[in-house]
Amino acid sequence: MGFFDKLFGKEKDGASAPVCEPLTVYAVTAGEVILLAQFPDELFSQEMLGPGCGILPAEEIVRAPFNGTVTQLTDTGHAIGVTSDDGVELLIHIGVDTVEMGGQGFKSHAVVGQKIRRGDRLITFDRDAIKAAGHSEAIAVVVTNSDEFSAVKMKASGKVSTEDAILTLSR
Repeated sequence: MGFFDKLFGKEKDGASAPVCEPLTVYAVTAGEVILLAQFPDELFSQEMLGPGCGILPAEEIVRAPFNGTVTQLTDTGHAIGVTSDDGVELLIHIGVDTVEMGGQGFKSHAVVGQKIRRGDRLITFDRDAIKAAGHSEAIAVVVTNSDEFSAVKMKASGKVSTEDAILTLSR
């Protein structure tokens, strides 16, 4: 790979690497961003696992919010941990109490240790199955290593697409 390929984001296979601003988390799905304080689960709304935001999904796919690595994945496929190339550790949790569904309605498209690029498909899920099980479909996006940063700020509100930055961090 030559200098200009690196400069303009060309990978060896010719595909463009997605542009990611440093210490930035992009929306994991299209939908509506909500304050974490409004999230329908106290574990998240009281920031017990860390600061972040929620997304009320408009689609049934969770995508990589930055370039990095898959670091954790639940057996049930309802949650995934990812770490950005610049050290942001993120928990993406689909729904409230969806662990009770035993994996029904969730399909993982990633494995632990896998390198990811912003926009890669990580998990698909069935919103109707989540609702039928009596659960909220809200997605929590939480920075689990926030103590390593001086600030975690929401960057978006309202409707977002996966092209939109939702959180920024400072060291």
